[in-house]
Amino acid sequence: MLTPFNIVVFIIGLVFLLGMLTFIAGVLILAFRSSSSDIKMLASNTAKLAQKGIAENVAGLVGNATELVDAMSQLVRTTRGVGIFLSIMGMLMMALACWLGLQVYQIKP
Repeated sequence: MLTPFNIVVFIIGLVFLLGMLTFIAGVLILAFRSSSSDIKMLASNTAKLAQKGIAENVAGLVGNATELVDAMSQLVRTTRGVGIFLSIMGMLMMALACWLGLQVYQIKP
């Protein structure tokens, strides 16, 4: 039977579950996406390319390799930022659900 109290408890449970999923997604992004092996391989190849450009005096090649390294660094920082944001948002949602649950529990009919 759907009473207003049951609906509120259901919504609080959904907020907690969404917060938990958000937190897990943020942790997974931090654990696996920010230090991907593809990014490491690309960084090492770019460094080799820059060294070759310096050795052969090809200024354009060195400039482009430097821009690529900067773009990869920004990509890693952005990925970390998304992971941290999702983790914090998930924790806040879970804390809000717990607080609301305690408030509802105190005024339970």
